[in-house]
Amino acid sequence: MSEQGLSGMTVAAFESRMAAELARLIERYGGRPLVAPALRELPIQDNPAALRFGVRFVEEQIDVLILMTGVGATALFDILRARHPMSSIMVGAKHTALVARGPKPVAALKALGLTPTLTVPEPNTWVDVVSTLDEYRPVKGLRVAVQEYGISNPDLLDALRQRGAEVFPVPVYKWGLPEDTASLKQSLAEIIAGRVAVMVITNAAQIDQVTTLLEQEGTVPAFRAACRRMIVASIGPTASERLRHYDLPVDFEPSHGKMGVLVKELSHALPVLLNSKQPSN
Repeated sequence: MSEQGLSGMTVAAFESRMAAELARLIERYGGRPLVAPALRELPIQDNPAALRFGVRFVEEQIDVLILMTGVGATALFDILRARHPMSSIMVGAKHTALVARGPKPVAALKALGLTPTLTVPEPNTWVDVVSTLDEYRPVKGLRVAVQEYGISNPDLLDALRQRGAEVFPVPVYKWGLPEDTASLKQSLAEIIAGRVAVMVITNAAQIDQVTTLLEQEGTVPAFRAACRRMIVASIGPTASERLRHYDLPVDFEPSHGKMGVLVKELSHALPVLLNSKQPSN
C-alpha cells in the first residue's frame, strides 16, 4: 500500500546512478519527482598516481590503504590488475591494513577475495575514518594511501598528516557536469522560481556540480534564497557538511544513509518541517 507523505509536492533531486529508483521512491510516497542528474563520472586517463601507488603496494611499501567508496575501490584494483599479477596484489594486501569506509568498499574487497582490516562505522564521515584509525594504532611514521572519490578531502588528508602519517592521495575518478545540462538547468530554474517544495541531496558532490552550474549562470544568490524557503534534505553528514560549506540549509537528515530510508523518514517528518519553514508573523 502506498504512503502519501509527500502529498503531491514537487521533490527535486540530482541523483545520477540511481535516478530511476529515486524517482519511484518519491512517487511511492506521493511526491512528484523532478530528478535531473548533476554528476558525470570522469575517469582519470593514464592515472600516474594510481600507477605509482600500485608499484608501492605490490612492493609492500604501503602500511595503510583507506578505501573511501566501493566504485573507487573496484576501479583502483582494476588498475592494479592491469599492471600486476593478482598473486603480487594479494601479497601486497597481506602487508597492508585495508580500511573500508562503510559497506560498499567492504563488498568491493570481498569480490576480490580480500577482507578489510578495519571497517569504518556509520555515518562513515572522514572524522569516523580518523577515529577508527586512532583506535587501531598511531599512524605516526606510517605510509597511508587514500583512495579518493571524485573530489579530494583536504580535512582527512590534513588530519592524517597532523598525526605524522606520510599520506598518498590516489584519485581514481573525478566528477564533472553531465554533457547535456538542459534538464539540470530546468530543474534549477524551477527551484529558483519557487515551484519546488523539497530538495533531496544524495551525494555531497552533487552540490559542488550544481554550484558550478549556478556560478556559470550567475544565480547562486537566487538559489540560496530559494533553498531557505523550501525543505532541504541530506542523505547524511558528509552531504550535510558540503551543503553548509555553500551556506545552504540542512532541514532533514535520516537515521540511516540510504535513499529508501531518506525518502520514507522525510515523508513522515514533512508536516513538522513545513511548519518550521512558515514565516513568523
